[in-house]
Amino acid sequence: MTYFTDSLTLESDLLKILGLVGESMNIEPSTPSASHILNPRGARWKYQRAWLRRFVVHKPLGAVGAGVVLLMFFLSAFGSFLTPYNPIDMDFMSKMQSPNLRHPLGTDLFGRDVLSNIIGGAKISIYVGFSSVIIGTGFGAVWGLTSGYAGGKFDMYSQRLIDILQSIPTLALALVIVASLGSSLNNIIIAISIGLIATSARVVRASAISIRGQDYIAAAISTGAGWRRIVFRHVLPNTIPPYLVVATAGLGIAILQEASLSFLGVGVPPPHPSWGRMLSGMGRDYLTIAPWLSLAPGIAIVVVVLAFNLVGDAFRDLFDPRLRGSERR
Repeated sequence: MTYFTDSLTLESDLLKILGLVGESMNIEPSTPSASHILNPRGARWKYQRAWLRRFVVHKPLGAVGAGVVLLMFFLSAFGSFLTPYNPIDMDFMSKMQSPNLRHPLGTDLFGRDVLSNIIGGAKISIYVGFSSVIIGTGFGAVWGLTSGYAGGKFDMYSQRLIDILQSIPTLALALVIVASLGSSLNNIIIAISIGLIATSARVVRASAISIRGQDYIAAAISTGAGWRRIVFRHVLPNTIPPYLVVATAGLGIAILQEASLSFLGVGVPPPHPSWGRMLSGMGRDYLTIAPWLSLAPGIAIVVVVLAFNLVGDAFRDLFDPRLRGSERR
């Protein structure tokens, strides 16, 4: 690992030197290889485009999931400019309308536009999902990295605590926390993030233990490298790929749990639009009379959670060398 990192450093320095020489001598590259040497940024951009092309070709389902995720980001960032109506505005003259040109997904009992509520709920789902994953899996990754590298009694006691966390159903744990702290966006994020700690801690710990036993770690120790250098330069970078897989899957879990809490009445408080609350209220009461009230948020939840799972599976296959040659999916 040290040799690989040092080689990259030397290559970067060489590219800089060659670039300066080329500029001073006005060398015009005549071959693609010379162009790559004298223009490392262009070569990097070409490599990124080639990687993206391979990703789309070899992982089409992952590419579709990534497209849905990007659409979610777009709606969460610019949804307030795209919604045809204010999600919380009531229009009793338009209540319980089936899908039509003015209201593509219909209206609810209070005349609120369902499409506007779906777009507004996307922003809430992205905010809660990403906040929960950053806090929960981030804390779990630090815990797992420390436990796996340190070992000893700290690792043993840490694993027993993680066993306790994993034995508690995450939805039940979130319900208890929200019921105790009160229903608010921040409390929901705290409740969901606690349920995501154990999985990321387990995965990162296993990766850290595997890396700790490699020969290049022993070589680094023999050269007098301190634990900070070993952890931050060798162990931590190699735990990022499995962490990204866990974090991506955790996004789908977090969005699903937020919808579940809202469905049970302890989730995102009004007037914030929520897909789960759309399902639990009028969507459930008027399922046979106005099916669009439950179909729209239900399909949104299924599509988004499935998209994050597809992206997570694609990342797993890309990062795992044993699965890189697997069939397209």
